[in-house]
Amino acid sequence: MNNDLIKKDYLKKIRLIQKYNEHYYDKDKAIITDQEFDLLKKEIINLEKTYLFLKSNQSPTKSVGFKPSKNFRKIKHKVPMLSLGNAFNEEDLINFEKKILNFLSLNIPNTIEYSAEPKIDGISASLIYENGKLIRGLSRGDGKEGEDITENLKTIKDIPQLINTKNFPSVIDVRGEVFIQNDDFEKINEKFANPRNAASGSLRQKNPAITKKIPL
Repeated sequence: MNNDLIKKDYLKKIRLIQKYNEHYYDKDKAIITDQEFDLLKKEIINLEKTYLFLKSNQSPTKSVGFKPSKNFRKIKHKVPMLSLGNAFNEEDLINFEKKILNFLSLNIPNTIEYSAEPKIDGISASLIYENGKLIRGLSRGDGKEGEDITENLKTIKDIPQLINTKNFPSVIDVRGEVFIQNDDFEKINEKFANPRNAASGSLRQKNPAITKKIPL
């Protein structure tokens, strides 16, 4: 395959992953499975590693998520909100371990312990506190800029709006996942396709009063 065909194939995959990101992040409706998405992402990354002339600002190695919605004010993250890497097989894990050992300057015989937990599929959020007070809440957006969804996040009971703990940092950015539990979803599933859609769609409502009705 010549370079033009390789680039054409690469750009086609980039357009596809952008389309899937738009449906997942902006329209709250996934049109492929997580596994299919991860495999496409891996194909793009492998192409970039094999053919160094392939470059795109929309590559999953340079961007995550999708551009923030026009319904909310856009705010730049002080530190980009990136996504976690994937391991598809034993070789991927071995390479991951090598990177950890090199980064920590450890010898190969050192063992690395793993802990595993189910994936929580919701919507990533950034909570910025100043002097213990929640002043801003952002969605991940495209990783560089997020949507200002502060008022919606304030409706979630699990998120404290004021923290009086001693020695709490004067400024801190707390990041996590907003989600809905399966048993709570069963009570409202006629409104949403799945728990992830319920979390994302509710958190990005223009009216916080609607968000407040959803058990996030």
